[in-house]
Amino acid sequence: MAHQDIKWGIAPIGWRNDDMPEIGKDNTLGHLLGDICIAGFEGTEVGGFFPEPAILKKELALRNLTIAGKWFSSFIIRDGIDEVLKAFQENCAYLQEMGASVAVVSEQTYSIQGTSKNVFKEKPYFSDEEWSKLAEGLNSMGEMAARYDLKLVFHHHLGTGVQTLEEIDRLMELTDPDKVHLLYDTGHIYVSDKECLPLLKKHMNRIEHVHFKDVRNPIMNACKEKNYSFMDSFLEGMFTVPGDGDIDFTKVYEELLAEEYKGWIVIEAEQDPEKAHPLEYALKARKYLDTELLQKIK
Repeated sequence: MAHQDIKWGIAPIGWRNDDMPEIGKDNTLGHLLGDICIAGFEGTEVGGFFPEPAILKKELALRNLTIAGKWFSSFIIRDGIDEVLKAFQENCAYLQEMGASVAVVSEQTYSIQGTSKNVFKEKPYFSDEEWSKLAEGLNSMGEMAARYDLKLVFHHHLGTGVQTLEEIDRLMELTDPDKVHLLYDTGHIYVSDKECLPLLKKHMNRIEHVHFKDVRNPIMNACKEKNYSFMDSFLEGMFTVPGDGDIDFTKVYEELLAEEYKGWIVIEAEQDPEKAHPLEYALKARKYLDTELLQKIK
């Protein structure tokens, strides 16, 4: 898929949802991986329903797919770094065995993404002391990730204490750039700040993993008016795959190429598979990439 330094993947969240296990529960691993092959992607991220490495490796090898990374919910502020590192070490060992390149981390202390709270108005905030604790903890996690040949990439996320560009700025300033990198998610920063290019341009030197997620403006605005939660918003269809919403990915991709980005770009869109057929939307994303991005940008 065009640029040889970039690998293209698609996340399992379009088929199954870890936060809402009933969503897409009948979609099996074989179903997911088969659809990824049909749509022409090179790999995926680990979902909560994925099996142990020995089984997963075989299923991936049969389809010539690879693993990019895996989400890890940290609670550094709530539980302390020592407790978090115990679970993170197991996560890193799993990812190393799977040949992944990044460990995706999101701080979930006070997060409202799994609650009924209004995601547009009730996001949490951290105190100065909590910011310092978070930064120190992430530096320690980054050191551990490196021992497993992984890069820690922090996932800014709606409904958390690290959501806005201002908050991402603070996290980047407080953490060691050699230990803590950034996952750039177009959808989350677009909904949060109404634009996604400023973050990309400002912190390109820290970005080591990318999620391409599109946003439907009319649905986003309706969800805001109705004071929807994060889950209600994505079930309503706020997110979608690139080319089906209102973000201009041409400018985003041009910037990544101009800065010689090397790594994964993973298509990700929290959706209800009953409303958005996973394979249909994977193919829709692939068609958009082929006709609107990769063919026009040389």
